[in-house]
Amino acid sequence: MNEDLRREIVLPAEVSVRLEGKVLQVRGPQGEVSRVFEHPKINLALEGKKVVFTVQKATKREKTILGSWLAHARNMVQGVQEPHIYHLKICSGHFPMNVSVAGQEFTIKNFLGETVPRKMTLPRGVQVKISGSDIVVSSPDKDAAGLAAAKIESLCRITDRDLRIFQDGCYITRKAGRDAQ
Repeated sequence: MNEDLRREIVLPAEVSVRLEGKVLQVRGPQGEVSRVFEHPKINLALEGKKVVFTVQKATKREKTILGSWLAHARNMVQGVQEPHIYHLKICSGHFPMNVSVAGQEFTIKNFLGETVPRKMTLPRGVQVKISGSDIVVSSPDKDAAGLAAAKIESLCRITDRDLRIFQDGCYITRKAGRDAQ
């Protein structure tokens, strides 16, 4: 059952890749993303304009890890060409919320009439734009963009009220890599 596997990703002309030990750095027109790919049996190498993943005598577990790594590497290449974008919607039916971004700090004021603002620090490399009731989170790193969008959504989670009535908050409406519904 164990077999040798070799998977490769061909890089576009505008994307450059550097491999330092187990860290893969991808640079393109929209930014730079780096990630650690570390496993004792899975090897990572650069061959010209290709990123090559190889495994000798791969088990089922190593095949799954290899598939995940390929998806991560493709997302990195795609993100430095065109950033990953998440769309959120601000819903405030009871109290008018004030949502703002200052540097790397995201703030929600007057959520359900609270006097203390809810704050969070955005991950490095994530840009957040607010226009009216829409929030747009973008980053060349898909993990960082998704993490920031999820943190914004959970920042105004309601636990002590009837959720059928109190639907205030910030909700993800469109995710990166998914078509609009």
